[in-house]
Amino acid sequence: MSADTVFTPEESQALATKTTKWNLNVVRLGLFVLVILEIVWRYDEVGYPSWLTSERLVTPTWWLVTYTLAVSYFIFCWTSAYHETIHQTLSAHNRFNKHLGRIIGTVVFIPYTVYRETHITHHAYLNRPTDWELWPYSDPNRSRGFRRAFAMFDLLFGFCGAMIVYGRIFWSKNSPLSASSRLLIRREYLTAAICWSGLAVYLTVSSTWVDFLQLWWIPLTIAGFLQTMRKFTEHLGMASFDPLLGTRTVRGRNWLTRITSFLNFDIFVHGPHHRHPRVAHTSLGELMDDYVEANPERDLPVYPTYARATLAMLPWLIRNPGVGVNVGAVKPSNVDEVKDFLQDVSREVLTPDEVGIQ
Repeated sequence: MSADTVFTPEESQALATKTTKWNLNVVRLGLFVLVILEIVWRYDEVGYPSWLTSERLVTPTWWLVTYTLAVSYFIFCWTSAYHETIHQTLSAHNRFNKHLGRIIGTVVFIPYTVYRETHITHHAYLNRPTDWELWPYSDPNRSRGFRRAFAMFDLLFGFCGAMIVYGRIFWSKNSPLSASSRLLIRREYLTAAICWSGLAVYLTVSSTWVDFLQLWWIPLTIAGFLQTMRKFTEHLGMASFDPLLGTRTVRGRNWLTRITSFLNFDIFVHGPHHRHPRVAHTSLGELMDDYVEANPERDLPVYPTYARATLAMLPWLIRNPGVGVNVGAVKPSNVDEVKDFLQDVSREVLTPDEVGIQ
C-alpha cells in the first residue's frame, strides 16, 4: 500500500492553513509535565513539595489517583494524535507526521506502518469482513461467544488487544501486505523490541519496576480501556457499509463534549471522517452539519454527547459485539483493492445500493 497519502491541491491547502498546535500543545504539555514532575518528585533528594503533602518522601494517595486519571486521559489523547499521523493530516509537513507516528508506535508497540496499513482497510472496507481493524467483530467466521470473550479482553487489556488486532495484518498468512511494507514493519517491530528491552534492563538494574507500573503502565492500561470504549462506541452494532450510517458520530455543543473533541482532534465526528479520510479534522464538524441539513428525512446516527452514543452501543456490547454481517447486514459485494486513503469512500468504493447518503 501507499507509504504516503496522496492529497489533492485543495486538500493540501486546507491542511496547510488549519492549525493543530493548540490541540497538540495541550496534549503534549499535559502528559510530559505530569510525568516529568512525578519522576523528579520521587527522587529522595527532591521529594514532594510541601503544598502537596506534609510527608515529602511518601506519595499522597489523592495525588496518585489524580495523576493516574489525568495521565491516562492524556495518553488516550495521544492515541488520537497517532491516528492523525497515520492519515498524515496532523501536520502539513509529512516528515513530521511520520517521525512522530513512529515514536508513538514504538512507545505503544504498535508500529506506524502496521497501524497505517490496517487503518487504510478500515476506511475502505468499513464493517466488511475485510475490515482488518474491526476484527473479530467484522469477521462472520468468528462466533458470538468468541467475539464476546475478545471484547472483554479488549476492554480490560486495551493496548494488548490493539497489538493483536493491528499485528494480524503482518502475522496472518492471508495478509495483503506488499514485500516492501513487510520489510518496513519488521524494522519497526525490531526497533520497538530493542527500546523496550533496554527499558526492561534499566528498570531491573535500578529496581524501579514498581515506579514504572505506577507512573506509566497503569495509566497506559486505563488509556487502553478508554481507546477501546471509543472504538466500540463508534462502531459496535453498526450494520451499514455507508460511512455516515455505519458509524456513530458525536457532534455536541456543550462545553465538555467540545473540549474532549478538541483534545482528540475531532475524531468523535466519526462519520464524515470515515467518508472523507483526507479531510482536515477541523472541517469535520461543519461537514457533518452539511450532511444533516441535506438529508432531513434520514435518521443519521448523530449524538449530542458521547454518553448518549455509548448508551446506544452498550446493548450490542452485551448481546452481540459485532458489525456488518454479524449484526444483520447482507453479504457485501466485492470491491477493488484500495491502497491509500480516498477522497470520498462512498463514491469510490461502495456500490450504488450500498450508498445510503449521497
